Amino acid sequence: MEPGIVTRVSDGTATVVLSHPAKRNAMTTGMWRGLPPLLARLAADPAVRVLVLTGAGGTFCAGADIGSLRGSAGAEKGLATAAEEALAAFPKPTLAAIRGYCVGGGCQLAAACDLRFAEEGAQFGVTPAKLGIVYPASSTRRLVRLVGPSAAKYLLFSGELIDCARALRTGLLDEVLPEGELDKRVARFTAVLASRSQLTQAAAKEFADGPGDAERVAHWEEQARGSGDTAEGVAAFLERREPRFTWSAG
Repeated sequence: MEPGIVTRVSDGTATVVLSHPAKRNAMTTGMWRGLPPLLARLAADPAVRVLVLTGAGGTFCAGADIGSLRGSAGAEKGLATAAEEALAAFPKPTLAAIRGYCVGGGCQLAAACDLRFAEEGAQFGVTPAKLGIVYPASSTRRLVRLVGPSAAKYLLFSGELIDCARALRTGLLDEVLPEGELDKRVARFTAVLASRSQLTQAAAKEFADGPGDAERVAHWEEQARGSGDTAEGVAAFLERREPRFTWSAG
């Protein structure tokens, strides 16, 4: 099977599957290059309310395809950073559903998602020290925000793999599921996310990830006034029914 990225959209959720089974879904140059425009299309699609990033088969992503690094590590790192930044900037909730290895560039992508759920037995590592690569400053800062300085240094200095229990403890993971339960839990949770106000989610994501300056605060307050979502949410609560939110980030 040729390496690539497979996408499907159902019930408000876009599932993006990293597919390179011969090399544990390691990212090729083409895969890195193809991810940002794919994310841009999904961000603009009003049918998409949530994005799930996962890997084909029993592995999330074992990093970059090392064969593609020979003589072009700098270019590959630039493509990986661009893909990571595009994922981090995706305007709707993102969730990494992880099995098996989540290593190197795979961990870089998972860290760029808003949330990370994993199946027991998954392993995590940030491995540039094994290759003599300087990890991007933006990626380092994102990892530090996620797990704290000490845990980030442990991962970056050593390149050692950690298990789900440690990843959960450090904040790299949000939930760990028993074998066979990951897909069901992700489906249930993304259904919840898809039913909630996209206005609330988009504003919260921006404020959580950025400084939230006065201009952006005013922007979101204006969006709230014009959206009707607040009135609908209150009405639905009082009428004991599910709300029908209409504001869309797409």
